Amino acid sequence: MARRVLPGFGLSLGYTLAYLGLIVFLPLAALAVKASGIGMAGLWKTISAPPVLAALRLSFGAALLSAVINAAVGLLVAWVLVRYTFPGRRLVDALVDLPFALPTAVAGIALTALYAPNGWIGSWLAPFGIKVAFTSLGVLVAMIFVGFPFVVRTLQPVLEALDRDVEEAATSLGASRLQTFVRVLFPLLLPALLTGFALALARAVGEYGSVIFIAGNIPMKSEILPLVIVKQLEQFKYADAAAVGVVMLVLSFLLLLAISLLQRWSRRWAER
Repeated sequence: MARRVLPGFGLSLGYTLAYLGLIVFLPLAALAVKASGIGMAGLWKTISAPPVLAALRLSFGAALLSAVINAAVGLLVAWVLVRYTFPGRRLVDALVDLPFALPTAVAGIALTALYAPNGWIGSWLAPFGIKVAFTSLGVLVAMIFVGFPFVVRTLQPVLEALDRDVEEAATSLGASRLQTFVRVLFPLLLPALLTGFALALARAVGEYGSVIFIAGNIPMKSEILPLVIVKQLEQFKYADAAAVGVVMLVLSFLLLLAISLLQRWSRRWAER
């Protein structure tokens, strides 16, 4: 009988379930129990309030848009870093990880200083009537900043592992560069791209520190959902905050579940 690295299926499974229960399921269950204290009528009243709905649309809408932008730009950046050699390549590669290491509050202050009407970038945009800081556009910029590394770092190992013989075979059969990328390479990259998209989306939805500085936090305009929860906690409305948290949790889970199903379909499509 082959020896296993871990000391038995039962013990390993028990430890896994216990750890997940204490770290993940128990806090989420406590959140749901706290939200149930106001009843269905109170829950609906809380989540249907205009400020909450506006924050919900902004948080998830900006998160989805930022993840789409990061997926497109991140694919391009990962391709350049893997396929090309140029001066400063290692520096650029290191800078990709900067949003990981930078505290979110520092990132928010830096972005605000850049995109404020008197900032380095904001002063150039102001004559065109483009205002970034203290608007919903600033929320989008902050979400793009924090989610960008997830796409690049997810795609890089896959690009490095791709067999160049596949591209050469497609070229020898008369395929153009665009046809080779769209029909040969992209199906192989799609599962990793969707994974990076999901990670960037999850980070953007829950982002707080970098967004509140640049958003301006104007109710009904540039207020994100995590800030609504914080405001309710400051007013000692714990059940209402938990209710908004549950809605945020359910929507995030449904989005990630849809992306997971799409990943499974893309893997099967790539294997055909």
